[in-house]
Amino acid sequence: MVTVGIFSVAVNLLVLAIPIYLFNMSDRVLTSRSTDTLVMLTIIVVIAIAAHVLMDMMRRIILMRVAVETEARLGGPVLSAAARAAQGGSSREFQTLADLQHLRSFITGPVLLTMFDTPVSPVYFAVVFLIHPHLGFIVLATGAALVAVALLNQRVTAVPFTQANNYGTRANLQAESMARNAQVINAMGMIPEGVQVWGRETVESLKAQVIGQDRNILMTGLSKFLRLCTQIAILGWGAWLALEGQMTSGMVIAASIVASRALSPLEGTIEGWRSFVQARSAYARVKTLLLNSPLNMERLRLPRPAGYLNVERILYVPPPNKKVILNGISFQLKPGESLAIVGDSGTGKTMLARMLVGSIIPTAGSVRLDMMDLRNWDPRQFGESVGYLPQDVQLFPASIKANIGRMREDARDEDVFDAAETADVHEMISGFAQGYETIVGMDGSPLSGGQRQRVGLARAFYGNPRLIVLDEPNSNLDANGERALAKALLRAKEKKMTVVTITQRAALLQSVDKIMILHQGSVQAFGTRDEIIPIITGRKPTNIPGGPGDPPPLNS
Repeated sequence: MVTVGIFSVAVNLLVLAIPIYLFNMSDRVLTSRSTDTLVMLTIIVVIAIAAHVLMDMMRRIILMRVAVETEARLGGPVLSAAARAAQGGSSREFQTLADLQHLRSFITGPVLLTMFDTPVSPVYFAVVFLIHPHLGFIVLATGAALVAVALLNQRVTAVPFTQANNYGTRANLQAESMARNAQVINAMGMIPEGVQVWGRETVESLKAQVIGQDRNILMTGLSKFLRLCTQIAILGWGAWLALEGQMTSGMVIAASIVASRALSPLEGTIEGWRSFVQARSAYARVKTLLLNSPLNMERLRLPRPAGYLNVERILYVPPPNKKVILNGISFQLKPGESLAIVGDSGTGKTMLARMLVGSIIPTAGSVRLDMMDLRNWDPRQFGESVGYLPQDVQLFPASIKANIGRMREDARDEDVFDAAETADVHEMISGFAQGYETIVGMDGSPLSGGQRQRVGLARAFYGNPRLIVLDEPNSNLDANGERALAKALLRAKEKKMTVVTITQRAALLQSVDKIMILHQGSVQAFGTRDEIIPIITGRKPTNIPGGPGDPPPLNS
């Protein structure tokens, strides 16, 4: 950018060769009738114009390289930070990729070059003053008026353009939501309602955009009126001064051209102010996302964890409603132990599962893997040590092999096969015509819901992670899938994997070591399988640890 600024100064100074040429043509060549002077002046001006064009090309080429490098360097970090920030389920952060593209377009657009030309305007003002002070004051007064118009333009358009951007972003999110739920809205006739929701946001965006653009057009028209009137004033007043013998006709023409060059960048900046405001907002969003991302911090890579899981007095109160979702959750698991979390819907089971894999940060308390808080693990290393199966299983549009291998290019075939064997899905995958090379579509086809869930289970087991968190892993499974899941839990125990499973089905409870009952965000009961199953079935034995009135023991 500094190089572009230097080239811009040179470009604008070299263009002064044209009015100087006209001035000398009128006052020297035509009066002296010297052909030699005409030829030499023409050669000098052609060289200056060639240098002007070359430097203008160079600064445009540099800006293109800067724009490409900006997106190339920031694209990966922005997408990573957006994925990290979107753990709560919102895709708003992914709009920052569009902001990055908008920033690239602004860098290569004409508005930025016009703004680079603006700092050279004082040089043109000085040249007009050298021609004649009267004309200099006219141009200076117009320049001050254009600056005032620019400031006024910023004030009257900032709010509408900001509102237009905000509503536009919300409309895009509504459109993305319709895309994700296309099957539902088509099956249930909800397309008009979806369009109406999208339309409300779009209408507000267009309203604000029209208001802001109307004001910008008004300011642009005012600036153009001032500039054209200045041209007339310079020519008229210059002609009067020429009649008085204070300057020549060539000086009048040169002053008019130089004044136009002095005011043109100011007018162009006002006209392109909307693009600048949008680029500035885009830059601010990109900067905020990157600076607030925890991925920026280099963390110590710890030894591979054994699988000790410690949850200490978890409290979670998500903003802005301040409703307590989880309250005082504490438990411990050793490597190879398995825990089932049961409870009514809305008791915070899924929130707890997402907290165990670091997707949600607790309001108070801590989740530790091998005594280290999850926030202090290197994100990449922690991800390699954790397997997670969410309620809504989404697969990448790639082969089953690539999905099980977590899309890693260095995924080894033996590791993929081991994960499939651990999850007991090898037989299911073998039934496909292309086996592990079967391509999964954007909508998950040709896999059924249960098959996608089983492939997601194999993905969770890839790399022999030390902590496995399964959120309703049997919600879409048939009887064969249930048996395969039970075998997978037994194999995980043999491999010393710590497993936390959220389930509503009693059949899966026979495959775990401990059971926790959640009620309204708090632990109602916690203990071994043999102690808690009678509570769930209604046959409560005596001396049950962790009953409704007792605090849950940490080591039972």
